[in-house]
Amino acid sequence: MNNTTIPRMIQTNVRNNPDLVAQYSKDAEGVFKPTTFAQMYREVLAYAAGLREAGIKRGDHVGLISDNRKEWLITSLALHCLGAADVPRGCDTMAGELAYILSFGDCKSVVLENEAQLAKILTQADKLKLVERIIIIDNNFNKDQYKSGLSGINVYGYAELMEKGKTLIVDENVIKSIEAEIEQGKPDDVATVIFTSGTTGEPKGVMLSHKNILNQSENAPKVLGNKAGDIWLAVLPVWHSFERAVQYIALQPGGALAYSKPIGKIMLADLQAIKPQNIAAVPRIWEALRAGVYRNVSTGSAVKRGIFKFFVAVAAAHQKMKNLLFGLTPQFTRRFVPFDMLVSFIPFLLLCPLRGLGNVLVFKKIKAMLGGRLKAGISGGAALPDAVDKFFASAGIVVLEGYGLTEASPVLAVRCLKHPVPNTIGPQFINMQVEIRDPDTGKKLPPGKKGVLYAKGVQVMLGYYKKPDETAKIIDSEGWLNTGDIGLKTFKGEIKLTGRAKDTIVLLGGENVEPVPIENKIRESDYIDHAVVLGQDQKFLAALVVPNMEKVEAFVKENAIPYIDTEGMLQLPEVKDLIQTEITNQVNQKTGFRGFEMIFRSFILPKPFEVGVELSGKQDYKRHFITDMYKKEIASLFAD
Repeated sequence: MNNTTIPRMIQTNVRNNPDLVAQYSKDAEGVFKPTTFAQMYREVLAYAAGLREAGIKRGDHVGLISDNRKEWLITSLALHCLGAADVPRGCDTMAGELAYILSFGDCKSVVLENEAQLAKILTQADKLKLVERIIIIDNNFNKDQYKSGLSGINVYGYAELMEKGKTLIVDENVIKSIEAEIEQGKPDDVATVIFTSGTTGEPKGVMLSHKNILNQSENAPKVLGNKAGDIWLAVLPVWHSFERAVQYIALQPGGALAYSKPIGKIMLADLQAIKPQNIAAVPRIWEALRAGVYRNVSTGSAVKRGIFKFFVAVAAAHQKMKNLLFGLTPQFTRRFVPFDMLVSFIPFLLLCPLRGLGNVLVFKKIKAMLGGRLKAGISGGAALPDAVDKFFASAGIVVLEGYGLTEASPVLAVRCLKHPVPNTIGPQFINMQVEIRDPDTGKKLPPGKKGVLYAKGVQVMLGYYKKPDETAKIIDSEGWLNTGDIGLKTFKGEIKLTGRAKDTIVLLGGENVEPVPIENKIRESDYIDHAVVLGQDQKFLAALVVPNMEKVEAFVKENAIPYIDTEGMLQLPEVKDLIQTEITNQVNQKTGFRGFEMIFRSFILPKPFEVGVELSGKQDYKRHFITDMYKKEIASLFAD
């Protein structure tokens, strides 16, 4: 590995690509402004000098409570220069959880995005006895307002420390002293402690080293094809390990980060303005983009809708033939590839002109909506629904689905840009091993057989902070990490996920059900935003459903069904029938599900799921919270 720590990776780019842009951030008018690698490094050195002056030193853990922005990366890099580790979290974190993370994480210093975060942690002041200093990124706050709550705590503004640092680094000896700190850094030093989202209970602090993180950024260009000058639109929460990895993957070869938000209007406007080559997003964002296209088409004329549907169908058929012809069909059982090529060659040629016409009439506009220069989208954090995957492939937009977990820094597998096999998450990542093991015997399984994924390699975490017993439960004596995910390998080594071992539902009859594929299929309905499948120790499966209110209201109005308010609308027999019919149409034997995987009852919830409540930061279902929150509704589903 050429760059043994994250600051050294930045130094390499400063030497090789000083004038390439590293960051695009918005000014007060919302216009993207560039920061080169040389400029960014100068800011990092200045801020590191300011932080050191404030008392932060090697080995410190520093809370970093902020959403995506330029200053987040500057702060994190400055801490790494000093040999400190960041303990990141997003602004949507609940006060109690934040207090636990900062306290258990031994954070004497905390960097907060704004005054709202300051007010939040002060409600938990009695639990934060270790905190000695607080730094606020946004400087428009009234320190006097919080004097009583800030007793004994030094408070600084980001700009204040930056300006102090800039005056300090005028002296070349100060720069040399910070670069001497960088030289002291070791590959196995802790770079970050990322606390898991708590979907399975109390958050645990995952300790990741510089070596853990850098394996991905060094090897990503071989898989993703990213290079110097590429722009990545950053929309995901940066405290999460997926976006964290993307930051370094973008920067390593000399690429740039453009900071946006996962909000439809903002993101689409930023795509037009910055025209990125790459976007990393969770499946919900890709779903929303697809839904936006269909929503736009639905407002057009019948001719427009007909043309769109025709070319989408043609493109899907052409893509299927292309996959067969070029060996991109996953081989979960052995296939005779020459036969695939033979049967697909003529249809592929015949459909080429029609697909070309579709590109001109339909898909070119979709590509333009994404900026027109997109080389690849990366999807991670959860399973990409099959319908979404197929739609973008049909449109000629490459979406590379990947997979990982925080404990593996996080990328364990991702489709290759040059050979993207659909219906898989690609082969194991470079310098990592992935095995499929029998959950009962622990023996390695051959291709095509389903079992639990185990991973080993340079990206496996150092361990859970202050929880060696928990670490020993998930990493064995030989260094194999039990991911808890269920999947299988193809005969060519690609991996397909089918669910979570701990999410498996066991019905009263002994049948094992993986809820995730069922939930993903249900969510393909335009009328359903979320579905949580239930049925542990029951005779049948049922589901809690969060409807797409816009679509349901449109259905009610089109059918002239009277209602008083939203809650009353969701109780209408016609709406209940609509939702249950949609579920049945998605999940049945014709769509590949077994009889005991059918959903026999559903309950419509009146409010959307929220991040930090029903959803984790990466949009996973917090199942234990959901079962507690909706205990009464769940009981009604299984009442005789």
